[in-house]
Amino acid sequence: MVTDFDSWHEDHGTVDIAQIIRILTGNADKARTMVTRLTPILGGTRAACPCGCDRALDHAILTAPDKRDPELLAKLDAVAGRVLKA
Repeated sequence: MVTDFDSWHEDHGTVDIAQIIRILTGNADKARTMVTRLTPILGGTRAACPCGCDRALDHAILTAPDKRDPELLAKLDAVAGRVLKA
């Protein structure tokens, strides 16, 4: 999802910050939709990764559970809920 098309496309004219923000906001909406649709396709049960990729977050959260912002936890649930609820 490109946000600043003119930065790499030689034939594209200049853009202003309002255009970039509009595209960035649209891309955020597209990303939310993609994650929502992708989750059911991937399914809930997977074999453990032999490299440990599926456990990369196990020791990445250092903030004490009682110091975590509940609003932020809700936002992170889709990507880190497994380790944040532990």
